[in-house]
Amino acid sequence: MNPFHKYISRRVIFAVISVIAIISFDFFLFRLMPGNPILLDYRSPALTKTQIETLSKQFGLNLPLWQQYFLFMKNTFEGNFGISIFYHQSVSSIIFPALENSLILLVPATILAIILGILTGKLAAWRRGTSVDSAVTGGSMALYSIPTFWLGGIFILLAIKTKTFPVSGMYTIGEVFSSPVAEFADLLDHLILPLATLTLVLYGQFTIIMRNSLIDVLQEDFINFAKSKGASDSYVLNKHAVPNAELPMISIIAVNLGLTVGGAILTETVFSWPGIGFLIYSAINARDYPVLEAAFVIVAIVIVLANIIADIMYSYLDPRIRYQ
Repeated sequence: MNPFHKYISRRVIFAVISVIAIISFDFFLFRLMPGNPILLDYRSPALTKTQIETLSKQFGLNLPLWQQYFLFMKNTFEGNFGISIFYHQSVSSIIFPALENSLILLVPATILAIILGILTGKLAAWRRGTSVDSAVTGGSMALYSIPTFWLGGIFILLAIKTKTFPVSGMYTIGEVFSSPVAEFADLLDHLILPLATLTLVLYGQFTIIMRNSLIDVLQEDFINFAKSKGASDSYVLNKHAVPNAELPMISIIAVNLGLTVGGAILTETVFSWPGIGFLIYSAINARDYPVLEAAFVIVAIVIVLANIIADIMYSYLDPRIRYQ
């Protein structure tokens, strides 16, 4: 087996162990939360002890914790997430539409943030020490430090005052669309504020990462060698420096994917965007164990897979990684 295949095999084994550990932590985290989900959902004062026991048996909450754990692990690997305690329907029928809605927000926000971060980070690094560098770095640090809910709140206040964009939801409630084009236009209208919020939150960190990475590359000997051969500044920057500076961004973006998802959860909550983040927030309040467990399992698997893909890309682009 060559070094590349050995490296990938080690990463896959580590990923499988990580997923099992995360799923186990996921189970115990929500089982140890205070509060009885049955009593939270069925708030009727006339609920008898027999009814509580029946409902607990229905959702498997009457079993010893260790039996609940092994049953949970078995069902998870079979793709069976059970029935929601709060919504009273299949968890899969709730989770996957919410995940799709999250991707509608998360994917374009991440792409926009990466593109803008590379462009402005490149500008700041090339003009290091100037007022341009100070402005870009200061603005990026400010955006990176601002709480997501605060930035989203500012956008909501501005939208309400100017009456420009809708401030919550994914579609206009009760609207009957005349065509798919009208429906898509309404979706875009609702998407603008959460997309702008999440893009700006992510943009700050990507700009700083790109700037610092590019500054390191610009000090390398091969950059000076390219300049000594008479290559123009733009050629050296775009053909030699930027491609090498983008390599660390691959792994850093994958590592920071958890923070990216966290930002998406807060953004969805602020704007009531019906994605998996808003679903998690609602399920926490309702102590809806099956929904919480399924949501965290899916998010964890997505993050682990993204890290594996980043490792494969990085080791392919930089062979030195395979031999470490």
